[in-house]
Amino acid sequence: MTWFGCCKAGAVYLALNYMLRGKDIAYCGNHSESKVLIVEDALYDLVKEVLDEMPGVKTLIWSDRGSGKPPEHDRFRDFEAWYKNSSPEEPDVCLRIEDPCQMTYTSGAESLPKGVILNNQALMAQYMGAIVDGGFTEDDLTVNALPIYRCAQRDVFMTPIFWLGGTNVLTTPDLTTILENIAAHRATMFFAPPTVWIGMLRHPDFAKYDLTSLRKCYYGASIMPVEILKELLEKFPDAQIYNFYGQTELAPYHTILKAKDALKKLGAAGMGGLNMETRLEDAMGQAVETAGCPAEICGKGAHAMMMYFKEPEKTEEVMRGGWFHSGDVGVLDEDRYLSVVDRKKDMIKTGGENVSTREVEEAIYRDARVQEVAVIGLGHPRWVEAVTAVVVPKSGQKIGEQEIVDLCKKELAPFKVPKAVLFCTELPKTPGGKILKRAMRVLYQDHFNR
Repeated sequence: MTWFGCCKAGAVYLALNYMLRGKDIAYCGNHSESKVLIVEDALYDLVKEVLDEMPGVKTLIWSDRGSGKPPEHDRFRDFEAWYKNSSPEEPDVCLRIEDPCQMTYTSGAESLPKGVILNNQALMAQYMGAIVDGGFTEDDLTVNALPIYRCAQRDVFMTPIFWLGGTNVLTTPDLTTILENIAAHRATMFFAPPTVWIGMLRHPDFAKYDLTSLRKCYYGASIMPVEILKELLEKFPDAQIYNFYGQTELAPYHTILKAKDALKKLGAAGMGGLNMETRLEDAMGQAVETAGCPAEICGKGAHAMMMYFKEPEKTEEVMRGGWFHSGDVGVLDEDRYLSVVDRKKDMIKTGGENVSTREVEEAIYRDARVQEVAVIGLGHPRWVEAVTAVVVPKSGQKIGEQEIVDLCKKELAPFKVPKAVLFCTELPKTPGGKILKRAMRVLYQDHFNR
């Protein structure tokens, strides 16, 4: 696999989200200063228009899955031919624990993504923590249904299971395919964000599949609705249920709610992982110890990133005092279990993917008929949070919902496109003119549940 090959060679591995489109792919390639781009034939159409916009990429490697020869492009090499002509010797590279080995782009709450750099130490500490805290064993077989460009699937589950000598099955996120693979391979463990668990539980043929081999069920990437968690516990009475919570910057898991606490701490994110500390901070950077008092969630420990690539000021800001500041707001209970209650920044997590509201707003503002727009996340029975645009048309102008959606489809990755466009005459604001997104989330909170 490319990931393990990069590790052996001492290279830095960057997996690109295949839901990105031209300008986003070009930005990641250029900003990361990548020298090699490996392209699977099925995904070639996503990059062919921007290859010449990434002059720093000197080598293009074509990974053929049966569709034909590489494109006639000066920089392309066929993977099979390149591999056969490579030396069979181990790379003559000295690998050090502190060396960077992985970069992952995260959108955060800003328009331009940030490149998170992790070193060998952070990932190895995270793997060990995932194995111990998650109860992984060498006898486990896990179905990996999420794309491995996502650090949660790759680094919390797939790679630790390889490390242990367990078995990984890779499949697509299609719900029927997931159910078929769990049943056919007698999977012992499975991870998915709440949206996928909801889809599985609601699948019309759910009861037809024998899923009794599952002994460990994991969720993360976004907040699990408590009612769905209760249903999960009911449908899998013999399985242990775990919640991993974290961020890309922490490699990525920070806290865990272990199976023994799943019922008594419903909805909680648990406590700091094996190699991690956690605390809440107020606006002055002071630790908040009072139970039930909302404050920013911060993490510290071996999992923490080295830096945001070429972003020293943002790195210093987010790592001030040696603690990673997540931007999430949480509370501690009397037993010091953490619950995530809100987000400090205006990020939306839809189906486990991060969406910058500002980026969506900027796309919608391209329509000259738009006076104001605010993008918010609203509760959704499938996506947990749905990207929702609240638009104020200019006086005398008319705009249709589908027109806004079509505009966004041209400009944005599919998961960033609004699931709904609501129209109003005025956005709620503070006396100082700041848009009150919190008020809009309350006002429209039942929109997708009607």
